[in-house]
Amino acid sequence: MAQGPAARGLTADDVRDVPASWEVLDSKERFKAYVISVRTDTVRMPGDEVADRDYIVHPGSVAVVALDDDGRVLLLRQYRHPVRRLLWELPAGIRDVPGEPLVDCAARELAEEAGYRAATWHTLLDIYSSPGMTDERIRIFLARDLSEIPEEENGFVRRHEEIDMPVVWIPLAEGVNRALEGMIHNSPAVAGILAAYAAMSDGFAALRPADAEEA
Repeated sequence: MAQGPAARGLTADDVRDVPASWEVLDSKERFKAYVISVRTDTVRMPGDEVADRDYIVHPGSVAVVALDDDGRVLLLRQYRHPVRRLLWELPAGIRDVPGEPLVDCAARELAEEAGYRAATWHTLLDIYSSPGMTDERIRIFLARDLSEIPEEENGFVRRHEEIDMPVVWIPLAEGVNRALEGMIHNSPAVAGILAAYAAMSDGFAALRPADAEEA
């Protein structure tokens, strides 16, 4: 099979994302809000061309595939205004506490949004939500050995979209089917469900520890 010029000399061993930074000649902040900001970077491209790239600066997020003893995954439904849809998602949230370990952030989101705690945690995936338009990183955890938090112990106050956020449990395999059938659209939910299903093949033995460093 013929290879394009960019593929020559590369092998399967080279298929891993690596840090890189092209020269930024100028950078302007166009907009700043409570969570995000928007920047325009002027970047020197190959061939010594220069082009502007607009992107959203984001603090990053975490998400949780919570899997019970019956192989069911917890999903919650939330209104997402930009896409004008009610989406089925994983418990998730922004990395909004400086210096907080990511697994602690994920445990907090699982408790607040779903009312569960987990005794066993693993790193499932690290993804960029949309790397052509934002630097947002999402770490997706697998949480098992779950127990429900008594209502009187969970002092989280729901506001805005979270007021009407029902929770359901569905078999993980059914979650895979619904993702492949285009019935689940949220990117960390789709990625997390598919990854958890794949990771079941060896009993999750290949997963990284919960405190694994982000590459």
